[in-house]
Amino acid sequence: MVEPEIPPNTGNIARTCAATRTRLHLVEPLGFSLSDRYLKRAGVDYWGLVDLTIHSNWEDLVQSITGAGPFHFFTSHGGTPYHEAFYGPDDVLVFGRESRGLPAKILEGNQDRLRVIPMTGGVRSLNLSNAVAISLYEALRQQTFQFPSV
Repeated sequence: MVEPEIPPNTGNIARTCAATRTRLHLVEPLGFSLSDRYLKRAGVDYWGLVDLTIHSNWEDLVQSITGAGPFHFFTSHGGTPYHEAFYGPDDVLVFGRESRGLPAKILEGNQDRLRVIPMTGGVRSLNLSNAVAISLYEALRQQTFQFPSV
């Protein structure tokens, strides 16, 4: 997650990561403190099960996970529908902040790796924690739910 802003969303995503043994990377600046009571409440008592890494910026994240599979950048502005993309066991799913999504500097040059969740009815976007859950479970489904070992 790049620069998340809303504590309950991050808490819900942390819970999803705990349930699937998926590593969670947060890129600063965060729009909240990790001691935020709403963040902790949304994550319930699963924070001890979350493999969490905080990065000071995007470049720090990229350098720290060299050797990982390709990055998939989720955006409401188009790209390949998430369910038509192939996800490998070491791929990285990247989501942006709730108010603006991923920064243009991250999306530039990655048009072949943009992913979108199809929507109708004039809705601009889904709640971030829902989008992460939908996408993560599709990636895991493609791996026949071989949950990663952390």
